Amino acid sequence: MDTAPHQGRIWPTVESIPVSAVTDKPPGHLGPVRTEDVAGAVGTGRDTTGGAGAATGVGTAGARPRGARANPADELGFSGDPEQRGDPGDDMLHAQRVWDGTLAANRLDAAGVAAERQRVATADVTASVSLIVDGRPDDVRASIESVLEHTDAHVVALDLGDVDGAGEVLHKLALRHPDRITEWRVAETPHWRGGSATWGACRAKLLRLDTSEVHVLMETSVVLTGDALTPLVAAVADGAVAAGWHGLERPPEGAVTPPDDTEAAQGGLERQLIGAGWREAGPGRVRALRGDLMAVRRSAAISALPEDARDGENADLELSMALKGELVVPSDRLPVRHLRRHG
Repeated sequence: MDTAPHQGRIWPTVESIPVSAVTDKPPGHLGPVRTEDVAGAVGTGRDTTGGAGAATGVGTAGARPRGARANPADELGFSGDPEQRGDPGDDMLHAQRVWDGTLAANRLDAAGVAAERQRVATADVTASVSLIVDGRPDDVRASIESVLEHTDAHVVALDLGDVDGAGEVLHKLALRHPDRITEWRVAETPHWRGGSATWGACRAKLLRLDTSEVHVLMETSVVLTGDALTPLVAAVADGAVAAGWHGLERPPEGAVTPPDDTEAAQGGLERQLIGAGWREAGPGRVRALRGDLMAVRRSAAISALPEDARDGENADLELSMALKGELVVPSDRLPVRHLRRHG
């Protein structure tokens, strides 16, 4: 990706940034999209927020609190308690410990083999992480550096008005890593912070400026603590139209209360209805994905993105429902965390 003509230049508006590349070319290294109907798919209720806890499901009276880990070794297949109490001379106990250790080693080996297979399978798939920079410079730095540290993906970032100096942070990182970061900077400030640049226009511009097969929507409130992108890209390469960190499940029919007339008069009635009552879902096939970390076939996203979305509220749900194909959350917990909530 050639960065020389615009690196460091400040454009007046998002719309004024020219797009000269052919942006709707067919994917070269992705498998065909699986188009099975995913409407009505339900998640497992598993906690996908990145914490240690797991949902306990139905009939779990007396279960440990969410986030508690009474026996971390159990997650690797050990059957004994944390202290492994018992008679050291007990042959059965010794055999059980040997078996537990073998299971744990096998699971770790399997995880490593699976990760390596994913890396090999996606080696030729091009992917870019797209960021909208709208302030909070420390978060911008941490988010971008985490992508550089843990992945090989290119970063395409759009700064809106250098809010709080965040654009300057992006610019310095781009100068330091010209082969990894492509920046665009505009004087226009974000709509959700009192300006005129809308979420839809920014995301649409980033999609068209990117030339990768897989376009990763990521928020600057998110940091990677490991390679969280390979499982997402692998799912897309395997036939999903999109894969993400957080899945969502549609609320039951009749469970949504329509907004009142005042809210409707302010516009975005459909967007408000879409966002009401959705619940966390996954792993596996889901009805929608959150846009905090979401990998999507770029050619599919160009026609599905809600370009009229002003501040991104529930726009990720609109994008999800407009995509034709399977949306999935990987089965393994992704190494990702939120820094803080961005309004």
